Amino acid sequence: MSLMNEYINRKLGPPELEAELLRLISEYNKLRDVYLFVYVGAIGKAIPEVQLIQDDYFLIHDLLKDKKDHKKLDFYIETPGGSGETAEEIVRCLRRNFEKVSFVVSGEAKSAGTILVLSGDDIFMTETGSLSPIDAQMRIGRSVSSAYDYVDWVEKKSEEAVQKGSLNPFDAIMVAQITPGELGGVFHSLKFAEDLVVEWLEKYKFKNWNKTETQGLTVTSELKKQRANEIVKELINHSRWRLHGRSIKIDDLEAIGLKINRVDNDPQLSDIVYRIQTVCKLLFMSTSLFKIFATKDNKIFRNATPSGQFVMPQMKVGPPEVFDFKVKCQKCGKVHALYGKLVDNPQIDRDFQAAGNKPFPKDCRIKCDCGFEIDVTGVKNDIEQKSGKKIIV
Repeated sequence: MSLMNEYINRKLGPPELEAELLRLISEYNKLRDVYLFVYVGAIGKAIPEVQLIQDDYFLIHDLLKDKKDHKKLDFYIETPGGSGETAEEIVRCLRRNFEKVSFVVSGEAKSAGTILVLSGDDIFMTETGSLSPIDAQMRIGRSVSSAYDYVDWVEKKSEEAVQKGSLNPFDAIMVAQITPGELGGVFHSLKFAEDLVVEWLEKYKFKNWNKTETQGLTVTSELKKQRANEIVKELINHSRWRLHGRSIKIDDLEAIGLKINRVDNDPQLSDIVYRIQTVCKLLFMSTSLFKIFATKDNKIFRNATPSGQFVMPQMKVGPPEVFDFKVKCQKCGKVHALYGKLVDNPQIDRDFQAAGNKPFPKDCRIKCDCGFEIDVTGVKNDIEQKSGKKIIV
């Protein structure tokens, strides 16, 4: 039976899945004698904050700053990519607190995620794990774009202008919107990512590489830097990988000179890693969660409220006493009508419950009949901030 079917058949709700995730982390720690950190973004959800952002660094720093009694850290990562600068800050944080840092990849660790993974002393990957070409994501105008793709487009249009003496009207309009500062920033961002990976490969991944495998020659610092540059040259070679989001698997990475630890060769370890991946997917599927930060000691889950989901109340003139709102289940579409009291008045309960509204949940979670769980903490915070009162539950 597949792991997904096993967990579905067990009919675990979100609280049980959360407990299972923490149990798996503890099992992993015992097996590997390390401290595991799980960082997973819900790649399939169209939420900007799914990407690697600066707030992630602050949370990671907060969760790991007092773990200096642990010497070895394994970092399980799934991310669509994001900020290269944030990746650099996370690596600095990890290296300040741990003597050895390894990365575990069973899903996608793209773009800035790949940059992070290449800072590891060791890289553990399952057959389903993948990295991507090295790149940085840049906000250009109203959209976020690949720095490499942007530079490639600009260079092609520059060559076209030289050859033809002009650009077609559409391209001319597009080029006119690019400032010299933006263009320079993109070039620097791309070079920044390359330089980071070369530095980290030489300093960490090749730290214990002392003899060549074929001839047994002594490995010098010059040879380490040369190999690091060769690997980076391949990882920024978009003409080889064709797409920025292309999945680069274990065989591809080994072919360009990277040593990868194959998780599937260890049945016990692979079972735990695949289970962690499956449980995280089920949490994303059954709740409004979009990002997970977890260790055996702590967990922080970030929840999303899709735009237009909540219908906020219209407060009457004077001190507010009650509010009502509707929320639509993202999975089955059922609309839930709720209310919240800002004063202790039993008549409010009678009136609103008679109209079919349910009281605001004590744990800020609405459990839909389909099994999906909706977090309404954002509504609570918004109402309490605007009204200056606490919701009575």
